[in-house]
Amino acid sequence: MAWNEHRFKVISKEGGSLSEAGIRQILVDRETGVHYLLWKAGYGAGITPLLGADGKPVVDLSDI
Repeated sequence: MAWNEHRFKVISKEGGSLSEAGIRQILVDRETGVHYLLWKAGYGAGITPLLGADGKPVVDLSDI
């Protein structure tokens, strides 16, 4: 990865900072292809890998 590229890419974004539900984003790690859910609301935030039906992380290299 080049020095000017970001490791994570936003592939989906919902919500807004003014709503009670906050902002939900799906991020993909450009090095591993693993997808993450990022949820931000107020002063808090959380991130977790997305899991498939088999309980394993969602990995899709076509999104990078």
